[in-house]
Amino acid sequence: MKCEVVILTPFETISQTIQNQVLLMENVIIGNVPDTYYNLEGMESSGDTLNVLQ
Repeated sequence: MKCEVVILTPFETISQTIQNQVLLMENVIIGNVPDTYYNLEGMESSGDTLNVLQ
């Protein structure tokens, strides 16, 4: 990404170009998008998971 910036001050005008790399995509998953997604990491197996899903 490249951006040209102009800074106005009472005594001068400063032009600066700022350039940075930006991650646009990390991973592509091919297929249908699911209707729901559950992240149950950290839930105890003593029934907490069933209480969340009810």
